[in-house]
Amino acid sequence: MNRVRTRLMVLHVMVVVMLVALGVRLWQVQVVQGEEFVSAAAETRTRNVVVPAVRGQILDSSGVPLVRNRTALVVSVDRNQALKDPGVLRRLAAVLDRPLGQLEKRIRLCGPGVTRPCWPGSPYQPIPIDEKATTREALAILERQEEFPGVTAEIQAVREYPGGRSGAQMLGYLQPVTQEELERRDGLKAAFSGVDVVGRDGLEAVYDEALRGRPGLRKVQVDRLGKALGVEQQVAPVPGDHLITSIDSRIQRLVEQALKNAMKKAPRADGAAGVVLDPRTGRVLALASAPGYDPAVWTDGISEEEYQRLLSEKTGKPLVSRAINGQFAPGSTFKVSSVAAMLRAGYPLNGRYPCPGAYMVGNRAFHNFRGIGLGTLTLHMALVRSCDTIFYRAAYEEYLRDGGLHPKKPPQERFANTARAFGFGRPTGIDLPGESAGRIPDRAWKKSLWAQTSADSCRRARTGYPEVKSASRAAFLKRLAYENCAEGYLLRPGDAANFSIGQGDVLVTPLQLARAYAALVSDGRLRSPRIGWALVRPDGRLVRRIDPPVVGRLPLTEKERAYIKNALSQVASDGTAAGAFAGFPMDLVRVGGKTGTAEVYGKEDTSWFASFAPTRNPRYVVVVMVSQGGMGGQTAAPAVREIYEGIYGLTGEDPIKPATRLPVIASDGTVRR
Repeated sequence: MNRVRTRLMVLHVMVVVMLVALGVRLWQVQVVQGEEFVSAAAETRTRNVVVPAVRGQILDSSGVPLVRNRTALVVSVDRNQALKDPGVLRRLAAVLDRPLGQLEKRIRLCGPGVTRPCWPGSPYQPIPIDEKATTREALAILERQEEFPGVTAEIQAVREYPGGRSGAQMLGYLQPVTQEELERRDGLKAAFSGVDVVGRDGLEAVYDEALRGRPGLRKVQVDRLGKALGVEQQVAPVPGDHLITSIDSRIQRLVEQALKNAMKKAPRADGAAGVVLDPRTGRVLALASAPGYDPAVWTDGISEEEYQRLLSEKTGKPLVSRAINGQFAPGSTFKVSSVAAMLRAGYPLNGRYPCPGAYMVGNRAFHNFRGIGLGTLTLHMALVRSCDTIFYRAAYEEYLRDGGLHPKKPPQERFANTARAFGFGRPTGIDLPGESAGRIPDRAWKKSLWAQTSADSCRRARTGYPEVKSASRAAFLKRLAYENCAEGYLLRPGDAANFSIGQGDVLVTPLQLARAYAALVSDGRLRSPRIGWALVRPDGRLVRRIDPPVVGRLPLTEKERAYIKNALSQVASDGTAAGAFAGFPMDLVRVGGKTGTAEVYGKEDTSWFASFAPTRNPRYVVVVMVSQGGMGGQTAAPAVREIYEGIYGLTGEDPIKPATRLPVIASDGTVRR
């Protein structure tokens, strides 16, 4: 009996203790932590929805859209939610009428060994899987939200390219924000909407921050199933600025078509580029590269096959702009720099110079084109008739004055330093990413190259080239490897001679050449070209004007510049481009310029024509380059003629008059041209 009572007492005590503990806990929850739990409960009834801003448009100089937005129903998936419940994707595939495997590939994270389609953005960002959803599909998802957790269907702005392929490399493209970018780029995380994209190339990348705008915020009340009940608070997004460019879309199309026609006429041509500048301001009126591509491939996800095609050597790497990234020997178009170098070295402006068919540089004969001697010429006629031997001689003499193989300290290196003063050997600073610097080979460059390649050259000097089928070619390469191993750090006489006519190791971009000619035929000032003209708000308010800065000055007096310009003014009528311009109405529009034919081992020549018009007070500088296009007067010059005929309306179409003032954007967003 006592044992039963004891057990009952213990049980009573335990019950009392439990009741006291529950009471204490209830008091803590209701009194001590009451406000905290009320706040937490309120938070579970609201959701913060970041509203992306509408990205600004990219317009040409007259206000014509180069890149604009269209509204689309976009279905996005929370990747983490889809991985938790595989049934979500299966049900979604049925609604969208898409193969399940296709959706599974779209939400994979891109990485080594993962082919496209895949997701290159942040793993915590909603992944768009259908940017062309119908209203019926969107309603099927929204009305059965409990079956599609983590799936959204919203109206979003999607990029559209009215010009198709025109200027694709220049305009750039958009891609999702990666997690690394969120952590690396200041200010991006704070302004990130969760569905934003960023510019990956071209103008979209350079002006990304201004174009992107600022996202808004919407606090939405939801029930326990996540269905929206109402909007508690809303902050409107701030749309991005519009970028007005100096590009004239009509001239851009002309250049694109001229490049296409030029490549058709040159059977082995594998690429081309065209640049049109306003020499008075340094603004870019057209910038084209061929082959091109349709930037719409980025809009709805790009396949692995298409992505590899954009980067393939076989297709000509259409993603790369040859206008700013292509580096080519400039041939005789480079002689304007060499004339300036001669003048700086003391050669008389009005002197007379022998132009034999060949000139001995050291122990090697360097020939004129086809070995033809042209008698005694002025520098004026040396440019008009494109004599090589005059420049070989001057370059070799300057090389010897610097000490030849045993240079003085420091050597003058007139030709290399003058070329740098023309802007060669460094990026122009244009408002596009990834611009190439070109190459001006001097003694320092030779030493640097030898340090990087001497080990391989010395190995090849011993082993030779057994993989080369041609015995004579293999013997030549082995001998060259031996020379480079032993003396590759030396600037040789032949290097100096080739430099003077834009051959050998000299490399320039089409934009660099256009910039140099623009300075030569205008005021002598070297400007950093700009495509952007102004940033404006959607209601037309000016945010910022973008002016091309002056970054240098040509090493020429006004008299010397006028002399060279006058010589170039005769090339299209009486010089090496006369055939290409036969029948052109020079009395209406006089065109000046310089042809260039650059030899490339194992390939056809690179064809160049650098030009300006009209010769008095030039308004345009037009440069065309055709890789493997043959002679400059044969391929590039006719393409330039085609561009001028279109600009001046010489083929029956209306002449083109580029805008001189910014287009007016009204408060309602319409453009007044």
